[in-house]
Amino acid sequence: MIEQDTIRLLRECDAGIKMGVTSIDDVLPYVSSPDLKQNLSSCKNSHIELKDEIQALLDKYHDKGKEPAAMAKGMSWLKTNVKLVLNESDSTIASLMTDGCNMGVKSLHKYLNEYKAADEASKDLARKLVCVEEQLVTNVKKFL
Repeated sequence: MIEQDTIRLLRECDAGIKMGVTSIDDVLPYVSSPDLKQNLSSCKNSHIELKDEIQALLDKYHDKGKEPAAMAKGMSWLKTNVKLVLNESDSTIASLMTDGCNMGVKSLHKYLNEYKAADEASKDLARKLVCVEEQLVTNVKKFL
């Protein structure tokens, strides 16, 4: 049970990180503020570092991780592009990132509750990911 919950939690973290990195990559070309660009780039780097740690644990269990759901990726891409076409501003980008981070935090807490038997190392990585997401929300509030 511990191993099963651990793998499931790591997979969800992996998918969430991939979604977050893709979302940041989608908006970075539209950012005009150097401060916002720095915040997004820093968050992306933190995601990549956590992904490496998660992948190391997944490798231990001989698991390849998980891709984000195609529907979720498609809807995110569509929402981002429609909003940016209508209003290409740092405020729009901050709003999109806040929405995405809030959804990620909500999902991560759900998975932490669902996979209670996961090992502590995996839970710690999920909690670190929550902190990274929450920090980005805090950092971009001034752009809303």
